Amino acid sequence: MNDERELSAIARSIIDDNQYLTLGTADEDGRPWVSPVYFAAADHTEFYWISAPGSDHSRNIAGRPEVSIVVFDSRAPIFTGQAVYMSGVAAQVADADLERGLEVYPGRSGAVSFTADELRPPGRYRMYRAIVAQHWILCPRESGPCAPHGRDVDHRTSVTV
Repeated sequence: MNDERELSAIARSIIDDNQYLTLGTADEDGRPWVSPVYFAAADHTEFYWISAPGSDHSRNIAGRPEVSIVVFDSRAPIFTGQAVYMSGVAAQVADADLERGLEVYPGRSGAVSFTADELRPPGRYRMYRAIVAQHWILCPRESGPCAPHGRDVDHRTSVTV
């Protein structure tokens, strides 16, 4: 079984090597909605993205800030993929915090960048941030039953990044 340092390294690498996350939100009636968004991360626990405030996921966050997030490489061959599963809370970044967010976002060269003024009304987009409280990855057992977790199917294991 991998030790905690190895599991953390797997999670950090997945977050560092990918550009999109899948954001899970729910509307006021609890109906789930998932959206892929381009992201930049700070310390593997703060995730920033730009969205229109009228989009479904943005409206959902305004009413229910609890989110789930998955980052994964969709190009991985079948049965070899790994992902980081996360839960946390999200919100639109307050105007006073935009400069901090823009120190992180867009993060990668070639990505579209914005100014703080472009992310305020009457601009079309706003900055959002999710603060993640928990991270998991699939338990990277070789094959067969997982003795430490007593499971013989794919299952998540908590990691600290």
